[in-house]
Amino acid sequence: MEKARIKLASLEIDKLNEITDSIKGIVEKTKVKMSGPIAIPTKRMKITTRRSPCGDGKASWENFEMRVHKRLIDLGVDERALRLIMRVPIPKGVTVEIQMLD
Repeated sequence: MEKARIKLASLEIDKLNEITDSIKGIVEKTKVKMSGPIAIPTKRMKITTRRSPCGDGKASWENFEMRVHKRLIDLGVDERALRLIMRVPIPKGVTVEIQMLD
């Protein structure tokens, strides 16, 4: 049986959860087998910079952090369900990757 693997990534977890909920709704309607959404560990990127651009004055620092949240969903392939999932409106800032597996 073929499977479709959907990888979702976003900086904002609310948008990611919104898409996974809409995919869950489609799966419940079409009665396709689904495993997931599996939460992949959040990637955290930190940058520490000095506040004063010229280097004079007090040595004070600022910390910035960006988090990338990821989810993984495996579906049993059903042409109708896959077509409905492809029509789901994707919010700005969310990347979706669909892979067909054997």
